[in-house]
Amino acid sequence: MRLDPARESWMTAPETRAVMEALTRECGEARFVGGAVRSALMQRPVTDIDIATPLLPDEVTRRLKKAGLGAVPTGIEHGTVTAIAHGKPFEITTLRRDVTTDGRRATVAFTTDWKEDAARRDFTMNALYASADGEVLDYFGGLADLEAGRVRFVGDAVTRIREDYLRILRLFRFHAWYGRGDLHPDALHAAAAEKGGLTILSGERIQKELLRLLEAENPAPVLRVMAACGILAEILPGALNLTRLEKLVEIDGANFFAPNPVLRLSALLPDDPALADGIAERLKLSNADRERLSDLAGAREKIVSYLSIREVRKLLYRLGAQRFQDRARLRWAEDPKESNAIQWRALLAMADAWQRPVFPLSGRNVMAAGVVQGPLVGRILSEVEEWWVDSDFTEDEFSLAERLKAVVQAIAY
Repeated sequence: MRLDPARESWMTAPETRAVMEALTRECGEARFVGGAVRSALMQRPVTDIDIATPLLPDEVTRRLKKAGLGAVPTGIEHGTVTAIAHGKPFEITTLRRDVTTDGRRATVAFTTDWKEDAARRDFTMNALYASADGEVLDYFGGLADLEAGRVRFVGDAVTRIREDYLRILRLFRFHAWYGRGDLHPDALHAAAAEKGGLTILSGERIQKELLRLLEAENPAPVLRVMAACGILAEILPGALNLTRLEKLVEIDGANFFAPNPVLRLSALLPDDPALADGIAERLKLSNADRERLSDLAGAREKIVSYLSIREVRKLLYRLGAQRFQDRARLRWAEDPKESNAIQWRALLAMADAWQRPVFPLSGRNVMAAGVVQGPLVGRILSEVEEWWVDSDFTEDEFSLAERLKAVVQAIAY
């Protein structure tokens, strides 16, 4: 099996060639490994490029610098140096074998044996290497597994999982992205048996795998399996709403919406702000994602497919386009009537085209009406703004002036 460099622009890009030439001159050896090879064989876009080499990290650094390339020791204890060529990063790792593992991290020793390096990797489809001229090297049947859509552990599944319990979640994530049919039985049985090990993992690591899983085109079947074997409950407590998630995924596919993992997580969770906050804390979500999850869990606005244009504009003003669309997509996923799809699409289109109107009054207008500067100014302004929103953002200056006068008389005097 070979990759054709003429068809793989990432292999012949100037920055890639500069890194590979720096490593392979003077009898050095280097191969592409992992995701780049897997994606290229599947004819999917290649983004991150990882490289393996028998060269020790100090020698990798020396060669990169000699070639005028950047060299950053991003994981030197595990033999990883990040090369920077024309602004693009390449992760270069010395061939290695595990000496000890504790379910989270490994102590490694360097080696010059390519098969030994492949043997420590998680799945056979990730243990594929490719030379600069495109020759693919496969030590554990990864090519056959890739062709069959089979996510299979390298060697014994239990052993691989006990080395790093995150591999349980990676199994399901990789199957959602690259697998076909049922999960590999040995892998599934091992994952279910070892699920208790997930408790020792950091929230950040679980978050990364979970969100990547939810970003797959259709993660629902895998999540069903995870729930059935008790793995999903280890990372997401509560009565999960898999039916709502499945409908959201279906809507995404039918309407070419980009999968949003945080929105899908919200669809999966019950509408319980306290639970959402607890999960956000456990997963160490970013502040923005944490607020989004909590906001959706506590959403109480009535959003239905038959909202009037006036009602939509009012909600858009109060919520903003993104929060309105999030709520609308979740409510759509709860709507049993397929025939309402056109109306839901229309609501989302209105939000896309919406431009927030500017409230035409300010504190100066209130003070010009005779109110002394202070907290009362803001209260009056808020009351008038509320009326203005309810009036569908009237532009009638006389009506605004009369309303301001009435509010001032009612509150200030």
